[in-house]
Amino acid sequence: MAYTELIKNFNRIRDYMREFYVYGFKSREEYTKKSARSYDDERRRLESWLGENMKFHQTPDGKNVFISIDSRKSQHNPLYQAWKAKSFTDGDITLHFILLDILQSAKGALTLHEITTEMDQYLSEFQNQRTFDDSTIRKKLNEYISEGIVIGQKQAKTMYYKKAELEHDLDEDMLNFFSEVAPCGVIGSFLLDRIEAKASHFVFKHHYITGAMDSEFLCIIFQALRQKRSVILKIIRQTNDSAKEIHVVPLRVMISVQNGRQYLMAYNMKYNRITSYRLDYISSVKIGEINLQFDEFREKLNKMLPHIWGVSTQGRSSSRMEHVEFLIRYKEWESYIPNRLEREKRCGTVTHFDNHTSKFEADVYDASELIPWIRTFLCRITEIHFSNEALEKQFRNDIKEMYRIYGMEGGETCDI
Repeated sequence: MAYTELIKNFNRIRDYMREFYVYGFKSREEYTKKSARSYDDERRRLESWLGENMKFHQTPDGKNVFISIDSRKSQHNPLYQAWKAKSFTDGDITLHFILLDILQSAKGALTLHEITTEMDQYLSEFQNQRTFDDSTIRKKLNEYISEGIVIGQKQAKTMYYKKAELEHDLDEDMLNFFSEVAPCGVIGSFLLDRIEAKASHFVFKHHYITGAMDSEFLCIIFQALRQKRSVILKIIRQTNDSAKEIHVVPLRVMISVQNGRQYLMAYNMKYNRITSYRLDYISSVKIGEINLQFDEFREKLNKMLPHIWGVSTQGRSSSRMEHVEFLIRYKEWESYIPNRLEREKRCGTVTHFDNHTSKFEADVYDASELIPWIRTFLCRITEIHFSNEALEKQFRNDIKEMYRIYGMEGGETCDI
């Protein structure tokens, strides 16, 4: 079978893109999930879309392929190209152009019978004539109605079809920004393709592009949110794991400002609690029924948000809420330290005692989420306390182990 860069099923190419970009880089020999030929085909597809962004380096174990993107050179997310490579049949493309030509040339709306009659005359001019039955044409028209390409209007028992007016005054700067920042930004990328876009005015220091692979799932989740419906998720936490099906009510999508990772906050129907799900662990989303308790669950989440540091709603201690506080000392000329505390405190509170001392404290559902942030203040922290004793013990042990690794046990240390 001849290789083609077009794809039928995006789920398969999503897996490879995650392997290359998100989960780490595997050589041809290391990737055992599919055959070697399948690996080669998908790698060539990625190379055809991503061009110079595909890199490789030779190791003793073989050639490792990976994606390397310089945001200073790439103004637009290159991963969007994968969404624009959907395969089609000869019948699809023939029917597409003939239908749009007939509807574009018509002076008014046409019935299905008028369209099929016109199409038969159209096709009769070709040497190798092919035909399309009424059912096929009707399905294609209904598909275009759902996409907004065609407008269907029913009069009595007869459906009339006409081409939708798709011309809009598109703001290029708005689309350039939306396509690179907003969830489902691939929509903005498709719209940019319809205009003669100039060089973008935007350059991003932190350009989080991997969310492009989850755009389809995110779009379905947004539809469910708008309609207050539940969804059925299939979750795969590791590449070799089997999919786990979960029935949830989606409540909010949250995106990390630190790494761009996207999470779904949802009410789990089985365990009767609100929890978070990483979108890049989701392998499929299916919309379920309308949930009459949607507003109640959403209100519950809104009340919880003032005590959620990241996305975790469940800590390690038996207590529902965990308290954390620490005291820091800094020099007079280090005003950026208290400024950082104020800027990054999120749901916590900051008290400034003088020009050298400040205190941070917060009551959160999971205090362990604060640990990476707290570490950035090491050697300025003079006191620290967690209501979760196990977490505090682990934190102090980690600091002692760091001192040991760097040979600081007997020297000057930052005791806390």
